[in-house]
Amino acid sequence: MNNEPEIIFEDDYLLAAFKPEGWLVHRSEIDHSENRILLQYLRDLSGHRLYPVHRLDKPTSGVIIFGKSSEMATLLQQQLESENSIKKYLAVCRGYCPEQGVIDYPLPPVADFKHQRKRPKTDLPRKSAITLYRRLDTVELPYEVDRYPTSRYSLVEIQLKTGRRHQIRRHFKHIHHPLIGCPKYGKSSHNRFFARQYDCTRLLLHASKLKIMHPISETVFEISMTPRGTFSELLGKLNWILTN
Repeated sequence: MNNEPEIIFEDDYLLAAFKPEGWLVHRSEIDHSENRILLQYLRDLSGHRLYPVHRLDKPTSGVIIFGKSSEMATLLQQQLESENSIKKYLAVCRGYCPEQGVIDYPLPPVADFKHQRKRPKTDLPRKSAITLYRRLDTVELPYEVDRYPTSRYSLVEIQLKTGRRHQIRRHFKHIHHPLIGCPKYGKSSHNRFFARQYDCTRLLLHASKLKIMHPISETVFEISMTPRGTFSELLGKLNWILTN
């Protein structure tokens, strides 16, 4: 199954694409050695200068949009931040999480650089962060990963109401259902189990749907995409079927 970047939609004003896991949206000093840069790849593929509207973390796959001018990128960003936009994700977490819920837990900024990490966490201002989620399916596997003879996992659909850095991963750690494949906020024993048992080493987080109002046509613009590659293969191995 193809797991390369792909243009999903394009008009005179914007471009929507699929971002594979492991790609940076744009160059960053935090990861200066990475040469898989989605922005440059799509510029070369489309022949247009593109402007980032939002970001997906390097280990996250899924739908992302770009403006074809800085003005359009600003308008699209305003749409994404409005109450009318919808930003949905699919994820796999440890344990049976509640059937649905709202995580309303303010988050401090992520400290990426050494001078930031030296500051006490109490000095970092917290910002409002709200995540909605709905459990889609569960599985209980006959393997002892922690202290129990079996291990449980949930497939979850997530909707962001705010867009803080690493919000989903941090929120699911907060409710004690960390995402599988996350080295920073996850649990290493479960990450190793998925790598060993299913040859799945990626973060199991995928941006599955974006819905906004097109700034020019003022019509509803919606892009959806199911996971690809290792994530898609894992869904099959666990007998999880995605439905609308």
